[in-house]
This record gives sequence, C-alpha cells and structure tokens, in this order.
Amino acid sequence: MLFERHQLAALQLANKVVMAPMTRSRALGNVPNAMMAEYYGQRASAGLIITEGVSPSPNGLGYARIPGLFNEEHVKGWRLVTQAVHQQGGKLFVQLMHTGRVSHVDNLPSGAQVLSPSQAVCPGEMWTDQSMSMHPHSTPKAMDEAQISLVIQEYVQSARLAIEAGFDGIELHAANGYLLEQFLNPLINDRNDGYGGSADARNRLVLEIAKACVQAIGAEHVGMRISPYGVFNGTGPYEGMEEQYVSLTQGLSQLGLVYLHVVDHSAMGAPPVPHAFKQNLRQHFAQSFIVVGGFDAQTAEKVLLAQEADLVAFGRPFISNPDLVARLKTGATLAAPDMSTFYTPGEKGYTDYAAI
Repeated sequence: MLFERHQLAALQLANKVVMAPMTRSRALGNVPNAMMAEYYGQRASAGLIITEGVSPSPNGLGYARIPGLFNEEHVKGWRLVTQAVHQQGGKLFVQLMHTGRVSHVDNLPSGAQVLSPSQAVCPGEMWTDQSMSMHPHSTPKAMDEAQISLVIQEYVQSARLAIEAGFDGIELHAANGYLLEQFLNPLINDRNDGYGGSADARNRLVLEIAKACVQAIGAEHVGMRISPYGVFNGTGPYEGMEEQYVSLTQGLSQLGLVYLHVVDHSAMGAPPVPHAFKQNLRQHFAQSFIVVGGFDAQTAEKVLLAQEADLVAFGRPFISNPDLVARLKTGATLAAPDMSTFYTPGEKGYTDYAAI
C-alpha cells in the first residue's frame, strides 16, 4: 500500500510516502535559493513533500537562516523550489511556522519582535550567526489582541503568497512548541482572556487561523500538524489534553482541512502518543490522516494496512537518501545522515548525498 497512489482532495499523489518538514537553515537572508530548489527537487519522488518551517511574519524568523514567505522576494525564491519539484512530478506543501518565543532577537530582522501568548521565556538556548554561539532564548512580549489579529492576517497573506509561488498547499505548524502550540498548551499559555483560560479559548487562535486560510485559498489546500504528548520547547502533557485535542480535531474536520499530520516523537525520546488516542483523533477527522515518527517500510505498511493512517511521513531518512522511496521499495540499505551538517550553511550534508 505504501507505494500506491493516494487522492489528496483534487491532488493525486504518486505514493503514500510523505517527506516530513525538517529545518535545514540554508536560506541566507531568509530567502529561498537555487540550492534549496536542488535539494527539494532531488527528493521529488515522495508522494508529498512538506517543506521546512517557513515564517509568515518577520516576527516568526526565530532561527538563523530559516526562510520566510511574506514578500515578493520570498515568492520569487520559492518559485525556484516549486518548479524544481513539479518538473519531477512531485507535489509539495509549504509548512507555515511562526517560531513565537522560540527565538532570539539577533536572528530577527530590524523592527521585528519576539512574541508569545505570555511573557514566559522558552527554556534552552539558540544559535545566532551574529555571535556564532548559543544564547538563552529572548524574553517574549505577551501578545495583545491587536497583535493576535495581525498574526491571523499574516498567515492569510502568506497562504495566498504560497499559492502565488506555486505550492500545492500549506501546512499550519501547530506542533513542537512554536507559536500556535504555545497558544494550545497551558504550560505556556497563562492568559485568562478569550485566547486562554480554558481549552476552547486555547484552541481559538489555531481554529481562527485555519478558518481564515481556508476562506483565502480553499480547504483542499490547507493541512495542519499537531504534536500532543510532545515535550519540545517547554511543552508537555497536561490534564485534559486529550479532550482538548479531540475538540480541536473536530473543529478542523468541520472546516474541511485536507489533512491532519500527527507527530509521535517517541523515537526521539519523547513520551509515546497512545495508540488509542491516535485512533480517536483519526475517527474525528474526516479527511486524510498522516502519521510520523520513526517508521520504516515495514511499520509504515502495517499502519496503512490496518487503516490507522492514509499517509506516512519520513523525516531524517530523507536527508541522506534523496531516493528514499526507491530504497524503501527495493529494501536497499539507507545511508546515514551527518548530524553535524543538519543546520549548517552550504551544500555539504544537504545536496551532496547520492542516489543509487
């Protein structure tokens, strides 16, 4: 089943293998470039590619060298990428990721600011090219309602620019402790207004952004990624979490989102997402359901045969195996990635992995 076609709304995918979004930090000046087009083009045999996290706002460029999608220069750069993938017969969605408090001011352009639902600083440290070293995350500003309204508009504008740049759709990144999950999670969101204080209030911004993007570009072009039970960037499980995510999933299903992408980071040491909970989410979502987290060809085939998912995403194996789909199909040995080059600038560890 893994190598069979899949109908994603009007989009026919060549197989059920998804290239998961992975930060690679190659966008010098936050602008997509020809090297990135080569990288994604090399991996176009995936049924669906989801790009690395791409900021819809100057305020969301928290990491060094991550790309943006909020001006015409970005659109021009991303056209190189979409053309490279489409020429190979691939399909791709851009992941819209606002880093929120997972940021350092030295990584932001002039005039931008670190924003979050609250003033709590993200634990841990972040690299900045300015100092060529690690620093504690910057203190965020708690967003007021005007800034919340603006960020919704920024997502909508970025969604429209994504279509202009040739993407087949967008993935709203509400996982891994970035801005949208910062609103979802009460360990971070301590607001007591309409955007915090209850599960419905914490879900509100995510649903408002999803609805606004659906209205702007159509539900068939909008997916979402979530990571319940994730522990990245100060997140973690909390009382009532499963009920909150079921309610969120029901709302997203009613909006008609084309897919829900559920992350299980247990292969990387996070708590596992309980199987029954994953299936509860699947039952409450009417469209395509994507799972990710440490799969190989055999385990991916198993979840597809059991109808526990419609598509299976692979992350790190795609870094060092541009022809991953062919290798999975034939059982060929997978090349191991060089972790020291995951986030460094340049071609090494990026476009120089060979196909067989």
